Amino acid sequence: MLEDIRVNDRLTIPAAEVAWRFSRSSGPGGQGVNTTDSRVELSWDLTGSPSLPTALKQRAVDRLGHRLVNGVLTVTASEHRSQLRNREAAAARLAGLVASAIAAPPRVRRATRPSRGSVERRIAEKKRRGETKRNRRSDPGD
Repeated sequence: MLEDIRVNDRLTIPAAEVAWRFSRSSGPGGQGVNTTDSRVELSWDLTGSPSLPTALKQRAVDRLGHRLVNGVLTVTASEHRSQLRNREAAAARLAGLVASAIAAPPRVRRATRPSRGSVERRIAEKKRRGETKRNRRSDPGD
């Protein structure tokens, strides 16, 4: 049942590194909600994980620092009635969080000047628009 969590093509979190906790959910489930432990808590020790390279680990800690408690990332899922579906949801949520945290930063945009042609087109369009509005007036001489 316990499977590795695939984050992306290059990173997979081994099942041995994650800890599962189950408790009673307050969500949907009718009478069964009082007796089944369908709420899932999935914890992963991000800072102590050997499966994450140091550079990616530092990037993830920088981006997920507000969510970490003693270096451990925890996600919960209780939106489904069954524990199995909540486990899948928690694993998907953890994979998504880690994937976005270790993603490469976006390329820095270099500022460039607009071309002369684009400036001329913009001004010509403004003049056309002004002419259209001027023609709508009731008194053309105004």
